Amino acid sequence: MQRFSGFGLISHGLSYHENWQKMWRNPTPKKSYDVIIIGGGGHGLGTAYYLAKEFGIRNVAVIEKGWLGGGNTARNTTIVRSNYLWDEAAALFEHSMKKWEGLTQELNYNVMFSQRGVLNLGHTLQDMRDIQRRVNANRLNGIDGEVLNARQVQDLEPLLDCSARARFPIMGASWQARGGVARHDAVAWGFARGADAHGVDILQQTEVTGLMIRDGQIYGVHTNRGDIEAKTVGCVVAGNSGVLAKMAGIRLPLESHPLQALVSEPLKPVVNTVVMSNHVHGYISQSDKGDLVIGAGIDGYTGYGQRGSYPIIEHTLQAIVEMFPAFSRVRMNRQWGGIVDTTPDASPIISKTSVNGLYFNCGWARVASKPHRDRRMSSRRAWRSVRCIRWRPRSLSIVSILARWLMNTAQQQWRTNLAREDI
Repeated sequence: MQRFSGFGLISHGLSYHENWQKMWRNPTPKKSYDVIIIGGGGHGLGTAYYLAKEFGIRNVAVIEKGWLGGGNTARNTTIVRSNYLWDEAAALFEHSMKKWEGLTQELNYNVMFSQRGVLNLGHTLQDMRDIQRRVNANRLNGIDGEVLNARQVQDLEPLLDCSARARFPIMGASWQARGGVARHDAVAWGFARGADAHGVDILQQTEVTGLMIRDGQIYGVHTNRGDIEAKTVGCVVAGNSGVLAKMAGIRLPLESHPLQALVSEPLKPVVNTVVMSNHVHGYISQSDKGDLVIGAGIDGYTGYGQRGSYPIIEHTLQAIVEMFPAFSRVRMNRQWGGIVDTTPDASPIISKTSVNGLYFNCGWARVASKPHRDRRMSSRRAWRSVRCIRWRPRSLSIVSILARWLMNTAQQQWRTNLAREDI
């Protein structure tokens, strides 16, 4: 693999940049591989890269039905943060954050990771209680976090409406200075380039049409380019995980929902950080090109259509204008939709299945971009057959449901007591 450098840029400039090495090969599929990974997004490519780099498993194929980065990887807003409440989530995403901080150097490819900070706004007393609780939990886990008042928020984002006359007054925010954004395409391309350099075959325009399963063991996949054999297959196809699982006779506890985002016309730098608000249901950042990148929550209906709907766009822009009145006359440039896979408890699945050799990595919903860099940990656990099962096929644990119900009841009682103390 040819390494990128300032000297290389100058030397290739002398030849009008016509002799650059191709980023990755487009090989003809082999008859068999040691491992097949279905899905050429950030998670799939990251898994292939670490299988080859860390564990020496190089006879690997990444199968993508379209082009690299053409699925959900290129359809998200790529916000990277680790300020999650629960210990398990905080540890996972903080580990991922630390890996993001060195990803450009490791891949020798600029993923444009910008640590501009993430603001989570609070508009009510309950919002501020939740923010304080989450920041305290982060600090106990060694994660940076700070509670800001309205004036400090205004200093960071002068265009935010922090006045008392706002419909949803801003009382404060949580602040994680190490959070930020990255370039989703560059992440996919960087991992693809690194995986290819270690011998991984990346098969684009190759759609899986079926799974080859006999006696509870997977033997390969059927594709539009012929059958490809492998006794280890990993499915990393995000919103289409349920479709692929059905091919194996497995019913996953997933729902696939459209998630929409949109960008504006290019502007001069006006948004300094990533601004998120669960109360008004919108978030915004500014790309390096100057576009305002805007998103909100998932659509209420299930589906696989990668397109938008006017009510969601209207609601999202209403939320943004509530926070930034100055953006009311900014013109929107384009809009798109992606498909996210959500589980009942909002926890991801990294698991073996009832079919020997078949693994699934799914259920990341709206946090898929944050753990791209964490594929080293998941690939080690899955492909080295370490038991990492959060969900068991065909059944949901009654004990876990009861425990979650008791936990929710305790949380509600705690909030009630806290409110009474404030009164």
